[in-house]
Amino acid sequence: MPSDIAIQRPQHDRIVFAVKWGASIIQIMGYTATGFGWTPWNLYLFLIGVLGWFAVGAMWNDKALMLVHLVALGAMIAGMASG
Repeated sequence: MPSDIAIQRPQHDRIVFAVKWGASIIQIMGYTATGFGWTPWNLYLFLIGVLGWFAVGAMWNDKALMLVHLVALGAMIAGMASG
């Protein structure tokens, strides 16, 4: 009889996969928006992407990934608040 952990793991992996790729695509859209000068859309896209990657770091329990994206989020919020 399979354990609950064995059943939950594939679902967890699918969620991580979806968030990881969704956040990556959104961040690429943010880079594109920056390249074309589409402000403030670029910042909104980057915020979503950074939050997505922070969530991936939390799901992987990867403190380095979480730290990088937490600092990026803080810098973006500070920049938006000062502008």
